[in-house]
Amino acid sequence: MSAPVERLQARLASVGAPLCLGIDPHPDSLPDGLSRDAQGIETFARGILEAAASTAVAVKVNLAFFEAFGSAGWAALERLRRDVPEDLPLIIDAKRGDMGSTAERQAVAIFGGLGADGVTLSPYLGEDAIEPFLAYADRIVYVLARTSNPSAATLQDLPAPELPLYLRVAQWVARRWPEPRVGLVVGATAPGALTALRSAVPGPAFLVPGVGAQGGDLAAAVRNCHGTQAPGLVNVSRGIAAASRGPDWRGAAADAARQLAGAMREVGATLPA
Repeated sequence: MSAPVERLQARLASVGAPLCLGIDPHPDSLPDGLSRDAQGIETFARGILEAAASTAVAVKVNLAFFEAFGSAGWAALERLRRDVPEDLPLIIDAKRGDMGSTAERQAVAIFGGLGADGVTLSPYLGEDAIEPFLAYADRIVYVLARTSNPSAATLQDLPAPELPLYLRVAQWVARRWPEPRVGLVVGATAPGALTALRSAVPGPAFLVPGVGAQGGDLAAAVRNCHGTQAPGLVNVSRGIAAASRGPDWRGAAADAARQLAGAMREVGATLPA
């Protein structure tokens, strides 16, 4: 199997839009008729994957929604992972990042156990939290820079000393690991920061959440996601998965994914060479 970055490039050339299919199966948001347990979230997650995978460049699964159900949830995630087509990179949204020995075991679980192609990481502990994941050749890591949640600015916008912390983080990542498999998480809900980050660090790919239910700027996300080193991704979760809670939820998700991909193609973006 080719490296994840190569598969991203191939999928992007085929699909023509940097759509990343987000799977965040909250039990309170499942369609009518599905149980609010591990079986229900598995049925929903696998249904969304089947409905929208052909339109996506990658899949991002939020680990917390499976971990919450203990061993049953982890088993459901393992089965979902087996369903992901081989040419479709799987990113585990885990936001891990701890001291070296702990990070090493986290990497074993996500890359070794699940066989994921990518992961999201927190930079707060520095290189110690990131290097164990990079020990796995040809896996992708996306380091949190400017996230899409409402309180992101509380710490991420702090001056450090004259530039905001998120920009310092991005510059550190780009300088420390100037390679295609190291990218940044940059939310679409702060389009000014997104544009500033792309100008400051042209190389890394951006994984851009926040489009859809969070109201992020789709055009800014598409235009700024790609780096000169690797193709970027614009993640949409609830904008696809919550298209319907009725019996047509699979078809509605497929339609939503196609519409989003079409909107991204209309915006256009300069693709990495």
